[in-house]
Amino acid sequence: MLSLKDIKKDYVVGDSTVSALKGVSIDFRENEFVSILGPSGCGKTTLLNIIGGLDRYTSGDLNINGKSTKDFKDCDWDSYRNHSIGFVFQSYNLIPHQTVLSNVELALTLSGVSKSERRERAVKALKQVGLGDQLHKKPNQMSGGQMQRVAIARALVNEPDILLADEPTGALDTETSVQIMELLKSISKDKLIIMVTHNPELAMKYSSRIIKLLDGKVIDDSDPLDKNVVEPIKKPEKEPTKADKKAAKKERKKLKTSMSFLTALSLSRNNLMTKKARTLLTSFAGSIGIIGIALILSISNGVQLYIDQVQSDTLSSYPLQITKTTASIGEIMNTMAKNHEDSANHDKDKVYSQNAMGEMINTLMEETKVNNLEKFKKYLDDNSDLKDLTSDVQYTYATTLNVFTESDSGVMQVNPSTLLEDMGYMSSTQMEAMSMSGSMGGMMGMGTDVWSEMIDNEELIDKQYDVIAGRLPEKYNEVVLVVDKNNEINDYVLYSLGLLDPSSLNGIVRRAMAGEDISVDSEQHVYTYDELLDLKFKVVPTPDLYKKKDGVWEDMTGDESYMKKAVANGTEISVVGILRPDEDASSASISGAIGYRHDLMTYLIDEVDNSEIVKEQKANPDIDVFTGLKFKTDENTADTDSSSETVSDSTADTESKADKTADSSDTDKKAGLVAGDSSMEIPEGMTEEQYKALMEQSGASDTGELADMGMNAMGSMDMSAIQSGDMSSLTETQKKYIASLSDEQMELMKQMLKEQSDTNADQLANSGKYSTSNYDNNMKTLGYSVVEDPDSINIYPVDFASKEKIIDIIDDYNDSVGEEDKIEYTDYVGLMMSSITSIINAISYVLIAFVAISLVVSSIMIGIITYISVLERTKEIGILRSIGASKRDISRVFNAETVIVGFVAGALGIIISYLLTIPINMIIAHLTDVPIRTSIPVSAAVILIAISVCLTLIAGLFPSRVAAKKDPVIALRTE
Repeated sequence: MLSLKDIKKDYVVGDSTVSALKGVSIDFRENEFVSILGPSGCGKTTLLNIIGGLDRYTSGDLNINGKSTKDFKDCDWDSYRNHSIGFVFQSYNLIPHQTVLSNVELALTLSGVSKSERRERAVKALKQVGLGDQLHKKPNQMSGGQMQRVAIARALVNEPDILLADEPTGALDTETSVQIMELLKSISKDKLIIMVTHNPELAMKYSSRIIKLLDGKVIDDSDPLDKNVVEPIKKPEKEPTKADKKAAKKERKKLKTSMSFLTALSLSRNNLMTKKARTLLTSFAGSIGIIGIALILSISNGVQLYIDQVQSDTLSSYPLQITKTTASIGEIMNTMAKNHEDSANHDKDKVYSQNAMGEMINTLMEETKVNNLEKFKKYLDDNSDLKDLTSDVQYTYATTLNVFTESDSGVMQVNPSTLLEDMGYMSSTQMEAMSMSGSMGGMMGMGTDVWSEMIDNEELIDKQYDVIAGRLPEKYNEVVLVVDKNNEINDYVLYSLGLLDPSSLNGIVRRAMAGEDISVDSEQHVYTYDELLDLKFKVVPTPDLYKKKDGVWEDMTGDESYMKKAVANGTEISVVGILRPDEDASSASISGAIGYRHDLMTYLIDEVDNSEIVKEQKANPDIDVFTGLKFKTDENTADTDSSSETVSDSTADTESKADKTADSSDTDKKAGLVAGDSSMEIPEGMTEEQYKALMEQSGASDTGELADMGMNAMGSMDMSAIQSGDMSSLTETQKKYIASLSDEQMELMKQMLKEQSDTNADQLANSGKYSTSNYDNNMKTLGYSVVEDPDSINIYPVDFASKEKIIDIIDDYNDSVGEEDKIEYTDYVGLMMSSITSIINAISYVLIAFVAISLVVSSIMIGIITYISVLERTKEIGILRSIGASKRDISRVFNAETVIVGFVAGALGIIISYLLTIPINMIIAHLTDVPIRTSIPVSAAVILIAISVCLTLIAGLFPSRVAAKKDPVIALRTE
């Protein structure tokens, strides 16, 4: 079974070599109790360590079951010690921080035995040595004899073939020694026991064989194997097949020892628990760097969250704006600056003029571009990535939102607001320019209109506003009123909405500049929520503000009676909610005091498209419906001589009236016919009796009187009332006259009016004069829009990172289309702020870099503490190696210790940091009004703990390698 062949062991000490064993050859039986005797220094323990695989022989051979160990690797020796050898030491060599049961189980964990089987076999081994009731005690709670029994149980639990005992009774009293020897003798019936002892009496009494050593040589063997026994001649072994090799490899792999990381963690945890104070202090020292970084990250995260909120709020007010007609301000400035530099190439002996105005106009014309928004809108609608990058994509149109209020004194225009113009603060031209400035005016706080479209993102609106009364609008004809954070409404809004009398401000600026004494209502007015929720407005499509007269459409906004009726027939708009900006919101998405839904605009677009005047203009794209004149084009201009004139709407209107006067005789004849003039023929389809009945019904004595009545009535009559059937604008005499007409006469009159209208239109169209307007301007005046072709596109990014991605999307679009379809846009937010997040990140990185130094220093300290732990646990290293632990297993034990310390340090740092954020938030709230709330992101906390573990693991690599390289024999001698 076990055979030593000429074993020699030399130790090099300095320049000399010491021979501990000098050619020892011994053969052992499978089961016997062998005692090795000899004086100190004769090589007994060295021989025992070589047999146990703890030490390596210099020369010779150790055969195990007929197999030479000359080619054994470290893993083979580890497996041999774990499966074939059991050690019993003089000083017991139990791991003090493990329980009795855990000490015995330890060898089985290296064998890969399951937990249940491991527990069962360990308990059985302890019962076998009489310690079945001492399972959960620690070694320091037991007597010497009990500890030696635990060591024997540990040696037996893996069912080894050989039990090696090095002075097993050396530290025991006589009675206990006898008990241990009796136990070993009983075990020797089934196993080979090799005991090294200085006690010849015990050896003589209990051993079946005694071998004496002196100066590294065997000088006596009481029962050697019989050398004269002729061993049977073994048949030459066959060359192993592939199956044999595969089976042998599988067996070696099965026997290979390995300690799981959980076992290593358990060993290290128990060891650290015996030194709680030091472990806690070490972990706290390691957590200082983590605390510093965590606090920096918490403040940075709080600032970043605030910036994100500001970004979200800001970007909801300042979108990426793409208008149909645009100019790059940057390009204009660059071009003008370049032109100025190029022009300054003259001598300085005189003063020269600078063509600044001409350059500005030329540059503006060159840099102004018309964007194809219809094509770009389709591209955006088809882009699936845009939804996650934006709060909303808002399409605006040229359709004017005409809003009015009704009162006893008449109707008042609410939107577009004319308040500043009425005050004399701005001219109508300036008002129009501000209106055309769009959202840029709103950005600078200069908008004149109090109505604005809400973004189609209810979640963002909920974040930015509190609904203090009512609810958010759900239908196109519902709006919300927005107050400020103090529940106040600007008096400009109150005047604009008609809540205060705007007529009191008429001309006030002009009067003030003229030196007149003026007074303004400075009283603070109070409104209940219910009063504001009862507000009603009327929306009137622009085409409804025009009325057709004599073949052309006239603007009726100056006709009070007409406007009352138009407003009365308008769409009613109700205020259904009152919003107040959230206290933490840094910006707001609703720029006006009244917020309306996008579908109100789409409703208006449909109304305009279906109006009579728009249909007429579409049907006659070359005729101006406001003047009846043709639009001027290159073709008809070439056909006109130099005397032809182009007239404005007002001039055409005057000339149209002249044409009407010229044709008045025709009108009078037709009116006389309708009125029954005796000089006129009886209308076709009317009998003489019917004619006489008409005379009687009208109360006229004769046809002359009837004719006079008809002519007088028709002379000042609004003929469009006849066509429309609306008689409200007629006088009582005219109404009486109309009522006297028969159906046939009414039809005749309508036919006459239509013919007159057509004749007027033909005369105007063929008069050789042209309108100063054009088709597109007329359609814009009427508020005509196509949903697929917006007037501008406002893209609201979620944050700055999303904005950059949206810009990339726009750039991708520009790369994919021709030059004429490329999009120019204005990034207002980019003009205002570009590097805030970068600056915050840079500051955070610098601070983290400084604090990281302390983290590295603490990691080095943990490495030093781990090295000290290696020195303290040197004997434990020897014990683990003696039961079959490999060098890798030893490294794993100490790596596990550093992992535990690193984890505790990281977790402690995060907990302390979380606690410190409470007073930090209180201090920030006390010192500033900025709503910054420091907090450590969960992901950052996890990452910091992981960093702490990694750094301590790295710091512990060197100590763990030192531990793995320790000689197990020397380690076992360490106290």
